[in-house]
Amino acid sequence: MNTIPKLLISIGLLFIIMGLFTWLFGGLFSWFGKLPGDIRIQGENYFIYAPISSMLLISIILNIVFYIFSKL
Repeated sequence: MNTIPKLLISIGLLFIIMGLFTWLFGGLFSWFGKLPGDIRIQGENYFIYAPISSMLLISIILNIVFYIFSKL
């Protein structure tokens, strides 16, 4: 019964930290989302954005980080 409130508080703190990080260092990652391979389709009444290359980059970085942590 005590684990659900702790989990929700942890998730909330994670979102706050991510928001602060984005707010403070947002200018450093202005290139993110504009990589070759990120698909943008804009019409008169719609806009479709599929950040394929950016998500692949995040996946590779997270895999490397988790691999390093698993070896520690």
